[in-house]
Amino acid sequence: MQNLAPALSAVGIYAALNMAILFWIATVTGELHRKHRVLVGDGGVMHLIRINRGHANAIENMPLFFIMLLTATLIGMPVIAAHVLGAVFTIGRALHAWHFIQEDAPGWQRGGGFGLAFLAQVVLLAGLLGHGLWTLAG
Repeated sequence: MQNLAPALSAVGIYAALNMAILFWIATVTGELHRKHRVLVGDGGVMHLIRINRGHANAIENMPLFFIMLLTATLIGMPVIAAHVLGAVFTIGRALHAWHFIQEDAPGWQRGGGFGLAFLAQVVLLAGLLGHGLWTLAG
């Protein structure tokens, strides 16, 4: 049986970095709530509407990505694959968060961030699905 510690450590690194991204966006969201004196919701403030959507998108995508990354690691995904997928996803999520944190931001940040994160998710999804079907057929 292979030593899973290096690959699991990679998963831990990227999970921690993504948690830092969530802390970043949550901190800025809190600052905007205080600045605009909005306790709940967005108060119709466009920047709060933007950042709340960006925060929600991160919450919607991060957990399942890491469940899939951990599953792939536990079934033997190479450590380099864990690093590549984790890094691509994390860079994408950081770009995406940066886009929403700014009051007005260029579209390439959102598109690039979404594209990188989506690419990592699709590759991981395909790998897990393919491995699972191959295992069942074998």
